[in-house]
Amino acid sequence: MSEQQQAAGFWAELVAFVKTLVVILGLAFLIRVQIVEPFKIPSGSMKPTLQIGDYILVLKFWYGLRVPFVDAPVIRWSVPKRGDVVVFTRPDDPATPTEDDSAIHIIKRVIGLPGETVEVRGAQVFVNGEPLKEPYTRWVHGGSPEGDFGPQTVPADHVLLLGDNRDESKDSRFWTVPFLDDDRIKGKAVIVFWSWDSLSRIGNLIR
Repeated sequence: MSEQQQAAGFWAELVAFVKTLVVILGLAFLIRVQIVEPFKIPSGSMKPTLQIGDYILVLKFWYGLRVPFVDAPVIRWSVPKRGDVVVFTRPDDPATPTEDDSAIHIIKRVIGLPGETVEVRGAQVFVNGEPLKEPYTRWVHGGSPEGDFGPQTVPADHVLLLGDNRDESKDSRFWTVPFLDDDRIKGKAVIVFWSWDSLSRIGNLIR
């Protein structure tokens, strides 16, 4: 084989490799944007459901079809339900001027749905005046007075979100605008795929 043929073969293999790499990277980007994204739990606001250092998978297509660089789903086939654990961003809050909330991924549980009136008194949440049963919650201080909220009615296309570790969660109760536009929800948390807290937590479904 001549040197010219060897050079041509080398460049043909290089082009094929680059094409394959582009396809792989494109698929990885598509999966991350459209289907699933890993997320690390940064704080204890969702204990005992999620521990600090848990790695979870978030299904980004759960509520609709999303495209890159567009905040809202372009097609929506579902809406958040009470009890869903979701990852989202929120508009910058005047109460926390040092934080860029539009860039921070936050995780909380959906509690209040559009049209519902939500109130928090002590260690009890009321929805439309009825006490809500919540086996997933923890109130380490028995319900701090500063966590009392409402009653307030959730606007259309918005939700109210609370952390499971209620006395140690800065959630809807503390925001200047307590209700989140559901377009800002990135996806639903579904499973713990790694945990530094305990290997036995790996594979736990998030409920």
